[in-house]
Amino acid sequence: MATEATMQKPITITVVYSAQARAVQEFSLAIETGSRIEEILPEVATRLGFTPEQLGDVGTGVWGKRVPVSHLLRDGNRLELYRPLTVDPKVARRERFVRQGAKSAGLFAKRRTGAKAGY
Repeated sequence: MATEATMQKPITITVVYSAQARAVQEFSLAIETGSRIEEILPEVATRLGFTPEQLGDVGTGVWGKRVPVSHLLRDGNRLELYRPLTVDPKVARRERFVRQGAKSAGLFAKRRTGAKAGY
């Protein structure tokens, strides 16, 4: 007699990874019902051309929401793998502001003639 686990149908998820800006790899993956992210990471790494150790510290998310690797996957989920940031966004914004100059950037770009700074 078949057990309940063997009678379950496989589920399909979509895996998305971007190794660099504007280069997205996306593929579908059939997995067992009740699989967790940590259980499928070795297979995902192989499909992406990495070793499982190289994907060891990537961030994971489902439909844009960060989740731990112990997250239970469901049919139709979009698993996203996040690479570490190379630049701190706050620092990048400050540097852009300095390059553009205070008079041509942000809230202060268009001021009324004779208005005080910041208004």
